[in-house]
Amino acid sequence: MTAVLGIDIGGSGIKGAPISTTDGAALEERHRIATPQPATSGAIMDAVAELVEHFSWKGPVGIGFPGVVRDGVIFTAANLDKSCIGVSLASELGERTGCACTVINDADAAGMAEMRFGAGVGRSGVVMALTVGTGIGSALFSNGLLVPNTELGHMTLSNGKHAESFASDAVRKKRDLSWKEWAERFGVLLADLEFLFSPELFILGGGASKKFERFGDSLNVDAEVVPAKLRNMAGIVGAAAYAAECDARLQPA
Repeated sequence: MTAVLGIDIGGSGIKGAPISTTDGAALEERHRIATPQPATSGAIMDAVAELVEHFSWKGPVGIGFPGVVRDGVIFTAANLDKSCIGVSLASELGERTGCACTVINDADAAGMAEMRFGAGVGRSGVVMALTVGTGIGSALFSNGLLVPNTELGHMTLSNGKHAESFASDAVRKKRDLSWKEWAERFGVLLADLEFLFSPELFILGGGASKKFERFGDSLNVDAEVVPAKLRNMAGIVGAAAYAAECDARLQPA
């Protein structure tokens, strides 16, 4: 069994737990720290270091970050402080914690967890996982392979609206929409994504997925739509799985 500390950085909370990358099981109870405000790069690194210390962790660490990530460097940070952009988060956290750190887009991490241990297990073809909460995250897979950093929650919909601003769970709450009213909005996003990518399966995660039975039947797309299975652990589990995958690539044949 390979154990990795998985950490999920979000706009309101930074959560972590040691994860078995063999079966995706948490090895200790999840620990959460409120996301610092402002969420500067230094404050976020302090919080991550606090999580590492909380678990007395010495092994590899996988981190999910809400933005575009390339080779451990942050390129966008829509819901966090702009000071994060350009930071080599993986290397700086590695120096700070003494642990081998990897960083992946948070929605990609959640999608990876669902593909390996959740609703996407055994599914081939094109699969799209969406995290629906304060924002909308996306993870696109083709025959199990991740197309990273799609960030489709920031796309402009066919009705001219910004996807997150029109169809996130935060918008449902802010406008006090019924589940049916919100499903009509979210259905526009799904229809546009179906037109662009022709997925065979949509996996819906995030806060809204907990109420799937209240809106699932109102979604009118050809692709199968199912709720995520790992819920609020998906980002943590996927970040850990990604770290283990990166470590395996570095091992000599």
